[in-house]
Amino acid sequence: MNARWAGLWISSSPMAPGARSMALKARMIGRDALLKKIREVVPNAEVEYAKAIEIGAKELAEAIRARAPRKTGKYAASIEAGKIAGRNDGRAPIGIQRTKDPHAWGIFADFRWRFIEFGTKGHIIKPNKARRLAFTASDGTQVYAARVKHPGSTRRPHIFPTYRGMSKRIRSRVARAINKSLKKTFGK
Repeated sequence: MNARWAGLWISSSPMAPGARSMALKARMIGRDALLKKIREVVPNAEVEYAKAIEIGAKELAEAIRARAPRKTGKYAASIEAGKIAGRNDGRAPIGIQRTKDPHAWGIFADFRWRFIEFGTKGHIIKPNKARRLAFTASDGTQVYAARVKHPGSTRRPHIFPTYRGMSKRIRSRVARAINKSLKKTFGK
């Protein structure tokens, strides 16, 4: 069973030969197996599922962008939702694991998201190839140094608290989409 996401599959079987009622049996199966079973029973469920995932991802990206710290605004502007499959634009995925799901969406942002979300410890910066570091100070003067002590940065969590706050709403939207497709198929 896939530990990240598992579903409940309910099947029915006759209680005894000649019995008029059915017994329901539930068992936990992996995400891929669950989607395969749902596709067999309800062909349009995957379309509804994909729409719900896309809407949820875009809504989450917008909420994260609204809570993102702003210095110049470039980092906040880099936060966006996108399909995971076939993505190769250099933006760092946020908390994404590998997936076989062609409909999977994720949140992408500039690589600095980790440093902003979790902060950094103080550390020494040394030149890699040159003898000295060269940079412009905040007052505009050119500075040369053999090494620099970086004080670190404080953590400014904005991604995962937003996700935790919205995850229930996103899951509900996906469940409603699948239920909607079940109702379309079986009536009611």
